[in-house]
Amino acid sequence: MTVEAVPPRNLVRRLYDWCVNAAHKPHAMWTMGAISFAESSFFPVPPDVMLIPMSLARPERAYVMAAWCTAASVAGGVVGYAIGALLYDSVGAWLMQLYGYTDKVESFRAAYAEWGAWIILLKGLTPIPYKVVTITSGFAGYNLALFILFSVIARAGRFFLIAFLLHRYGDQARVMIEKRLGLYVTLGAAVVVIGLVAAVYLV
Repeated sequence: MTVEAVPPRNLVRRLYDWCVNAAHKPHAMWTMGAISFAESSFFPVPPDVMLIPMSLARPERAYVMAAWCTAASVAGGVVGYAIGALLYDSVGAWLMQLYGYTDKVESFRAAYAEWGAWIILLKGLTPIPYKVVTITSGFAGYNLALFILFSVIARAGRFFLIAFLLHRYGDQARVMIEKRLGLYVTLGAAVVVIGLVAAVYLV
């Protein structure tokens, strides 16, 4: 009698399972908070990659996780603002060049004079990388208090919408996502790519 070897789970599935299992561990919130913080100033990966599977695992805590992501993201946004305001010629310019946004900064800064609030609100809700908003807000000298206020509204709107959907439809969503995990990861990656492209061509 022979025993067939069980094929190893693919990387996407392992990462998903890790996030689901981590939802019950204290360190997971800190890890998710660190990603939320870093994504607002320099890190390319959005916190949704942890928020969604962790909320699926513990839908009763989805709103707590959303609040944690919001607080960490806004705090990271202040760091991004400081980079734009104080360190743009070194760190800020390097980050913009790294992500391919250098030639958009001047037009983005000019738009703040008339549309500053809407830029922060709308781009904070969209897949366009939020670091573009935070660094340019500092570089443009946008009012810091208003920047924080609109950042809280934008980031809370995004994360709490996810929390609401997963809290309400958690069980059904988990079955659907786990059944077609590869498809939804591909769609999520496509959204990130669209956001990057939009930041280059539409900012």
